Amino acid sequence: MEALSWRPGMIKFFVAALSVSLVLTGCGGTNGESETSGANAEDATSTANPENTASADNTASTDSGEKVTLEFWGWGGKFQTDYTKIVLSEFEKKHPNIKVKYIPEQGIEKLTTLIAGGTPPDVAILDRFMTGAWAAKGSLESLTPYLETDSEVSADDYYPSVWAEANYKGELFAMPFGTDNRAMYYNKTLMKEAGLDPEKPPTTVSELDAAAEKIFKKTGSGYEQVGFIPWMNQGFLYTQGWNFGGEWAKGEELTPNDPQIVKALEWMAGYAKKYDMAKINKFNDVMGKTGINPFWTGKVGFVYDGNWILNDLTSNAKVKPTFEWGVAPMPAEDGQTQTTWAGGWSWAMPKGAKHPKEAWELLKFIGGYEGTLLWGKRADAGNDITAMPQVNEELKMTEKPQLKVFVDLMEIAHTRPVTPAGQKLWDESFKASDAALNGKGEPKKLLDEAKKNVDSELKKLTAK
Repeated sequence: MEALSWRPGMIKFFVAALSVSLVLTGCGGTNGESETSGANAEDATSTANPENTASADNTASTDSGEKVTLEFWGWGGKFQTDYTKIVLSEFEKKHPNIKVKYIPEQGIEKLTTLIAGGTPPDVAILDRFMTGAWAAKGSLESLTPYLETDSEVSADDYYPSVWAEANYKGELFAMPFGTDNRAMYYNKTLMKEAGLDPEKPPTTVSELDAAAEKIFKKTGSGYEQVGFIPWMNQGFLYTQGWNFGGEWAKGEELTPNDPQIVKALEWMAGYAKKYDMAKINKFNDVMGKTGINPFWTGKVGFVYDGNWILNDLTSNAKVKPTFEWGVAPMPAEDGQTQTTWAGGWSWAMPKGAKHPKEAWELLKFIGGYEGTLLWGKRADAGNDITAMPQVNEELKMTEKPQLKVFVDLMEIAHTRPVTPAGQKLWDESFKASDAALNGKGEPKKLLDEAKKNVDSELKKLTAK
């Protein structure tokens, strides 16, 4: 998670009830995905000829002459058209005995129903963040048996955190598809006007606090411009927790009340109190009416956001910055190391796939070097980042100064814990943040309660 791209109205702090949609829509809005789907239920449940069911061994049957049709669930709309033409058509050329039937996905509930009924697609798109939860409940086929006998796929070909997010308890359950991460966008013009050096963005939280204070400008009962709002855009507690050196998990234990995460929430709540939550919300309401990311209005000094908003510069006619700006790693709490966190999507083989051998052939193509490069070099790839360093290097991504910041951070990026209770941890972090920012509880007590709730959920999910 998608990393999510900014949408009007999202600049206010997200309440916990919205977190489910955050996970289901994933991160960043990258890789050209569409959130629309147009298949009907009849298409979604159709299966290939049962005579073609693969044998139990993992040896690919691509040269046997046996004709197999794979059901493939992906995003609909423009993504379906482009991905079929650019990637899937090339796979079919290399595997003339395999036909790919594209079915626009119809949501998590539908996929769950098909898996339970024994009629799932052979390959499906999945928020990589959900890998642990789906693997734990037995909804995905392990890819490790194929990986062990196939030298074409190696963990070394992917960013460490991205590969780890696709694994659960030592087994691979998904092939990474694209990635994204977060950095700090800063307004050089506002910095200059505030007497700050626009070529020296803050690198520590204390430096950020001092710079932001100089940029806040009141107007009547609100703000004309703001220096920084910790929870704006991608400033989730997850983000700030890592920036403060916190850890959301230690082994299999989930630790939302890690002392450094508590400290991060105390810092966020400090902004809400110092700059008045009501005034900040009023400013956010005004920004929401612009229909664009608040940073592009020129009224925000610093904001944490993803590489995908660079695409606004070419895809959104309203975005025409009239100010100087830059991108830098997010500041870390004093004494900590600057970092980031990554999200993204994956391709998985649902439990009960009818043609596992052929499905693996498709998975290793679309999630491997060939498919990743084909999709990465499409004409409208913009500032999307692939999950494979070699491909990003071949595409010369680091030659784009702003994008280089994000690409360079991928080697040290965090990902959310791979756990059956990942959704609960995400929800609880929102719940605690919302309460703390609105003065409805002390950060430590709120996060201790989050820990209690997460532990209870994890125990329930892992009970034999």
